[in-house]
Amino acid sequence: MNSVNAWLIALKTTALLGILWSLIYITDAASPADSSPDRTTLRLGTNRVAITVSGGERIIQGNGLPDHVAGQFPRPGNPNTISAQNYNFRMPLKPQVAAQPTSAARWTFGVALNGIPFEPGTAEFWNNERGSAWVYEAKSGFINLGLDQNDAHVQPTGAYHYHGLPAGLIARLGGDGKKMLRVGWAADGFPIYTSFGYSDPRDTNSPLKKMHSSYRLKQGARPGGPGGNYDGRFTADYEFVKGAGDLDDCNGRFGVTPEFPQGVYHYYLTGEFPYISRLFRGTPDSSFQKRGPGPGPRGPGFGGPPGRVRGPNQGPPTGPPEGARPQ
Repeated sequence: MNSVNAWLIALKTTALLGILWSLIYITDAASPADSSPDRTTLRLGTNRVAITVSGGERIIQGNGLPDHVAGQFPRPGNPNTISAQNYNFRMPLKPQVAAQPTSAARWTFGVALNGIPFEPGTAEFWNNERGSAWVYEAKSGFINLGLDQNDAHVQPTGAYHYHGLPAGLIARLGGDGKKMLRVGWAADGFPIYTSFGYSDPRDTNSPLKKMHSSYRLKQGARPGGPGGNYDGRFTADYEFVKGAGDLDDCNGRFGVTPEFPQGVYHYYLTGEFPYISRLFRGTPDSSFQKRGPGPGPRGPGFGGPPGRVRGPNQGPPTGPPEGARPQ
């Protein structure tokens, strides 16, 4: 009888610790910008990430290892192995909307709450022509970059990063569609949410709806290069059409959120192009800027040099350079 009671007590203790640990993670994920703890460190498996608020900045440091199940790497389309990194990202606590959007080309767009970067673009060029305007889209289905179930894969440096909605992280945070779910911060300091937002951007009591981007495929044939009709395999196949969806050219909008009931500009991750924004609404911190050419193919890409703003009919720029080569 004593052994049975001891076993039951141990079982209950283990379950209680598991629930408590989950609550610690979820509490950090939902903490408002102005009430973030001075330092929150999460240790889930091999993942290490620390969020520090100091001197008007939010600082996110981490080793870049996922805190959820990832695909097996190397894998077809991605010959690289996940390895620990040394990230030290900084962003303003009170970001400001800039006069004009800034291209996210040559930048890491943002970082998830678990310390994994969001990097929407690739450096896979048509015909391997570095600097070509025709850059392949990672999620187009026309090129295999070995994305796993989290829309993520690995650069030659071992850096695991997201190209879309991070399913594993979303599951850890309680699942999608139940509330507005913040999953990270952009390089300019504005928050990043999944696809669901309030139907009335002024009312936190309004029903949730799935947000859709305002980018659409261009009509007709490509004027040179790879030729053929616009079909979504290249970033340049898309253009922004104001009012075609719920979001602006930066894949975001101004409105209330659970963490910011007075309203804030915020980005959405969408299930359709651009998936992750290719433009910054504010001013990105230099800690997110790509340093040097790095491994893999490189070139100015469709977005041009950092900071260049595309015209309304030119389509979005490409995101930060990708390192993995298709196999």
